[in-house]
Amino acid sequence: MTDSKSYREQQNVLHETYAAIGKKTELILTTGQLLMENGADTSQIVRDMTRAAAYMGIDEKQFNLHIMYTTLMLNISDEAHSYTNFRKCRKHAVDMRIISAVSRLTWRALRDHYTLEEYEDNLKTISSRPKAFSEWFVIVATGCACACFCGLFGCDLPAFIYTAVCAMLGKVVQVYCHKSGVNAYMSMAIAAFVSTALAYFAHFLPSTTPWHPIIAATIYLVPGIPLINSVSDMINGYLISGAARFMHTSLLLGGIAFGIVFAIEAVSLEEFTQLQMVPGDDFIRFAICAGFGAAGFSVLFNVPPRLLFASGIGGIIAVCARNFCTTSLGLTSVAGTFIGATLVSIVALYAVHWLHAPTQVLTVPSVIPLVPGVLIYRLLFSIINIRTISSEQLIGAIQAGVDAALIILCIAIGVAMPNIFANRRFERRKKEEQERLLKEAYETDE
Repeated sequence: MTDSKSYREQQNVLHETYAAIGKKTELILTTGQLLMENGADTSQIVRDMTRAAAYMGIDEKQFNLHIMYTTLMLNISDEAHSYTNFRKCRKHAVDMRIISAVSRLTWRALRDHYTLEEYEDNLKTISSRPKAFSEWFVIVATGCACACFCGLFGCDLPAFIYTAVCAMLGKVVQVYCHKSGVNAYMSMAIAAFVSTALAYFAHFLPSTTPWHPIIAATIYLVPGIPLINSVSDMINGYLISGAARFMHTSLLLGGIAFGIVFAIEAVSLEEFTQLQMVPGDDFIRFAICAGFGAAGFSVLFNVPPRLLFASGIGGIIAVCARNFCTTSLGLTSVAGTFIGATLVSIVALYAVHWLHAPTQVLTVPSVIPLVPGVLIYRLLFSIINIRTISSEQLIGAIQAGVDAALIILCIAIGVAMPNIFANRRFERRKKEEQERLLKEAYETDE
């Protein structure tokens, strides 16, 4: 009898906005903190925090949220009350498994009528859950993913193997730096130096494509998710968060560039970036490389194991769509990339209902194989050797840089575009489902 009464009292707390308001704001902020610190974009953070608040009996009209990259500010107020709380976000990593788990928790809390204690226990479980993959499995997957990128550039089998080894050793160094407390930007620089230097020495080994590993061995360092999130935030109107993400991404890219430049200068690397590495029409080969490459990066991002196949399929769709547009339809790489990224995002909008995972978890790993590593290298190499290159080479380098920037922008917009246009429809559907679950909760407790 006592337990039944206690449970009813706990449920009544959820139906009164300001009952246990301190604990409610703490749990809502913890929800947002987990999402922000593990790579969710601001739109999803707002959606999940708002859903958590609705489950706790806080009306959307009373819910005021301000999100910055390092700070979350929450205010619950009406004519008679006002409660404000802050939360710092001290680390920024990528863990798609946590993003997926938090999103699913907010829906389960609504559907299963969780008490605040049950919701808190689930948050603690999610935050303390070990990685889905072991450290060495991640290192091997990183090497395989970079090798698959090398395959997308048209390498032979020996270069494929060299790339995998160089990327794995660079990843080992990055992991060691992280454990030693080395600054994240410096860790990027050191890992980039190691992978690039090793790839340079690998070009002395037998291969018909000896320079390809130098371009592909550092792909695992490219901060694709922060970059895509920064553009997505700004497109969706979250300018402060988007600008902060962009600055963070720029510093990461600066660290990578420093490591690569230092390695190139150390070994006196000769010109090699005029190699033509355009998408081909061997769709089977490119599909295999894209699928395994996307799945490999999914392991790096700690995507739930059950979704690895979805990331692989998404990578195949993105790369094959781009290659078909460029080789069969004669479109530019920029246009082909935009179509490939948009197509993946459209498929993901419907797949989320079958796979029960946030859109970002499905789309971002899938579009990573579209990153223009070759073009970025051409620009970087030309900047290093600007005193010795010809005017024609300089113009070509500038064009490569412009194309790289446009391709990255198209990847980000392609991922975000369907969400922007279909957002009202899907948000209305989610809102109706949320209202239905809330109504059931109230009826059950009466």
